[in-house]
Amino acid sequence: MSHSPARTSAKTNLGKTRVKRRRRNEDPMRAYDQLPSELRLWMQEAKLPWSPASCRRVWRKAKARGDSLEQALISLDRAEAATLARASEAAGL
Repeated sequence: MSHSPARTSAKTNLGKTRVKRRRRNEDPMRAYDQLPSELRLWMQEAKLPWSPASCRRVWRKAKARGDSLEQALISLDRAEAATLARASEAAGL
């Protein structure tokens, strides 16, 4: 039984990152649609394939601190940079 190219690429859309994959308890498309538009725009430009739940968690934490929109986006950038740094360390780069 051979796999079609589309099926194979669908399994590897995370690229070479070592970020762990997790099962989701919610429909990711519905969760994405419910995010604030600024957060959805950030996700479109992100270097990593963020889940709506992860983004929402960082966003809510920043907003709970009273952060402005710009500060919340900076928090997301920092979280992404930290994740990329961990992945680089794990890969020995």
